[in-house]
Amino acid sequence: MVKVVGVRFKKAGKIYYFAPGDLNINKGDSVIVETARGVEFGECVIGIKEIGEDEIVSPLKSVIRRATEEDIQKHLENKNKQEEAFAICLEKIQQHNLQMKLIDVEYTFDNNKVIFYFTADGRVDFRELVKDLAAIFRTRIELRQIGVRDEAKMIGGLGPCGRAMCCSTYLGDFAPVSIKMAKEQNLSLNPTKISGICGRLMCCLNFEQETYEEIRKRLPKVGSIIRTEYGDGEVISNSAVKECVKAKIKVLNGEEIIKEVPIEELSLVSGSYEGIVNEDDIKIEIDEEDEAIIKELFKEN
Repeated sequence: MVKVVGVRFKKAGKIYYFAPGDLNINKGDSVIVETARGVEFGECVIGIKEIGEDEIVSPLKSVIRRATEEDIQKHLENKNKQEEAFAICLEKIQQHNLQMKLIDVEYTFDNNKVIFYFTADGRVDFRELVKDLAAIFRTRIELRQIGVRDEAKMIGGLGPCGRAMCCSTYLGDFAPVSIKMAKEQNLSLNPTKISGICGRLMCCLNFEQETYEEIRKRLPKVGSIIRTEYGDGEVISNSAVKECVKAKIKVLNGEEIIKEVPIEELSLVSGSYEGIVNEDDIKIEIDEEDEAIIKELFKEN
């Protein structure tokens, strides 16, 4: 077992483990740590705990110290300098007529490097831009191209649900999301309804997927014959959310009744369960003019 603390460098950023050494570090403390790109300022979000060696990335780097007032002040000064650097870089991008969108700027804590994050449709020759920026800031310059999901995470905003976007508030990592998830959750496969601000499939499709998969294993398909306390009947609709089916059941006098039956109170006579969606059954609900949007939406997430 190894003693560690969890440190985050950005809001909703990934959590990294560091060795606390002999320091008494609590959750919420600001700390100075050694990272692969130099000395950094971060916040402890997981207090001292012990984890298995298989959960860490070796070699485990150390916490240098708890942040002092001077460290905190320097961190705030770096934040202010980032705004100025953003404006300067934006001006230089326009001067060089580069097809790129500047998203964010970040100073390392020791001011050893300035990182500029941008998006672009393709590759960008920014060598002249780097020369200009290096001459202005007199330090190492890094331009890092990011994807649209990372752009949305950095900028933030409101999702289709009306709440602050998950990626910018608490999601540390992006989980893979697929169109099969939307199909298995019986959602409309209209791109405008299942895509987020970034233009990719919504991250929240992944949140309840495991629950849906478990329910679908016990949910009879439409057309299956089931046995219930009312008699045998044919499934005419089902609901993973309500965990029940509607069945058409013949009673003694020959009449047919419609009953809603919880899946715990039925057994399968013939037919099959919903199970995993077959990709051949997935049909996107789009118009011809939306094809370009779809191709972009269903890129690998």
